[in-house]
Amino acid sequence: MKYLFEIRVAEGHSAEEYADAWVRASGIIQQAPGARGTELHRKIGDPQALIAIAYWDSKADRDAMSAKKDPDVAAILASVASFVEIHRLGEFEDPEWTVLPPGQAARAK
Repeated sequence: MKYLFEIRVAEGHSAEEYADAWVRASGIIQQAPGARGTELHRKIGDPQALIAIAYWDSKADRDAMSAKKDPDVAAILASVASFVEIHRLGEFEDPEWTVLPPGQAARAK
């Protein structure tokens, strides 16, 4: 499954400031059972807008990690809370099947 969220970085701060915290928190979170990686992307034309995608084996694995309330992750998130707004876009199941145009290769999961 995929967990998506949008990040808005306040003026006077940079996406790189948030990305530093994101890398540190992700390093901890990715040690949890079922974690399959994360990506952070900057919006084209808007350097203050980011989207993050976290990949998990299942919603149950992600929920179990979230329920543990790791104090190190909480401290990292608190360190950026004053200059970012984070909005959860949702949790999405991996498709059971994917239809691709002719000649387009499937992307690795």
